[in-house]
Amino acid sequence: MRINCTDRYIIDYKCTDRYGQGVARTADPVKREELLNGVVSYLEQHGIGEMSLAPMAQALGTSKRMLLYYFGDRAELLAQALDASRPQLGEMFADVTGAEEFVDAARGLWRALTRGGERRNVRLLLQVLSLAITDPETYGEAARTAIEVMIAPIAGALSALGYPDDDARARATLVVSGLRGLCQDGLVTADRSRVDAAAELLIAAAVA
Repeated sequence: MRINCTDRYIIDYKCTDRYGQGVARTADPVKREELLNGVVSYLEQHGIGEMSLAPMAQALGTSKRMLLYYFGDRAELLAQALDASRPQLGEMFADVTGAEEFVDAARGLWRALTRGGERRNVRLLLQVLSLAITDPETYGEAARTAIEVMIAPIAGALSALGYPDDDARARATLVVSGLRGLCQDGLVTADRSRVDAAAELLIAAAVA
């Protein structure tokens, strides 16, 4: 098969230089980011349970081969989509030096999850957690990772405030799992005032 080396999207073959030596193609980071954003949007619209690479690739104007090249297998693609769409909690809680600052940071997280661009992460995460219960072999690792990467930076902030490590992780779990549950409630009921009030109580309890 003759491969046109000027096509930057043909990456699973080697082109040759004028001496006939193999020249490995390099993945295009810009194209990869564009595809990842498309994957996140696709999963938000179509769900994860029936995720299939072929129709996803067609919807994104690429090929299944390209998705496999940039993201590995189906599980890795899902993990990277979750990572790309989650809030940057390390940044949100990095400068917390007191209880009031922690409350402000947690409120910022709540706003991001319910009103900001992170809303799509909640939908994806809720799907993954649900599927992990019935199909832990496929989704368990992604679900556990998605939970831990949210707990860790919040627990770190609480430890810095003087809470013992185990207590800090328990309080961080209250924040993460509690706000996630309230997000689900809001998505189902659309009762924003009630879930906002509950979020305020929960956040206050985390540093009570």
